[in-house]
Amino acid sequence: MAAAVADALEREAFREALIATYVWGKGKRGTQGGSGPSTLHKILAVDDLNAVLADAVTALREAGAREAYAGLLGRGNGLGPAFSTKFLYFAGQALPPAQGPAPLILDRVLAERLHHLAAAVGRETGIDPDGTATARAWKRSNWSPHRYGVYLSFMEASARQLADTKSWPSRARPDLLERALFATDLATHA
Repeated sequence: MAAAVADALEREAFREALIATYVWGKGKRGTQGGSGPSTLHKILAVDDLNAVLADAVTALREAGAREAYAGLLGRGNGLGPAFSTKFLYFAGQALPPAQGPAPLILDRVLAERLHHLAAAVGRETGIDPDGTATARAWKRSNWSPHRYGVYLSFMEASARQLADTKSWPSRARPDLLERALFATDLATHA
């Protein structure tokens, strides 16, 4: 997938990169979760979509993932937070940002995992026994650019800390941690 998006971006075929990312993001689920081909058609119908995507790629390259995310959300283009981060993740594989953390995916599943983990730590440590702070820090949807930046910094720092342990690959990138969180059923680890 990363190679297909990289090829499309190299040719400035932004719509093609977007479609490839969208199809990947749907995976085996197809249209579960309330979106599918009709959502993609709405996104592709946006008049200035190529300019929006080009601006996001430029912002990613020049200013970083947080700013690219802010640009995608602020343009009224039909791209929601979860899908915007998927597009940026693959664009970042092709064109790493000049500064700041690399873009990562933050979707409903990952947000729920982080929320669950933060709530458990808050309860166990007594810092957040009722979950009030967790609810503010790890929202389950509608992540602002600030929260996306916090997420990226948290995942980068966490991956570095894990690399210092013997149970984690020493050169593992934050996207490995992201994938591990996505694939983990926290209900069985509660």
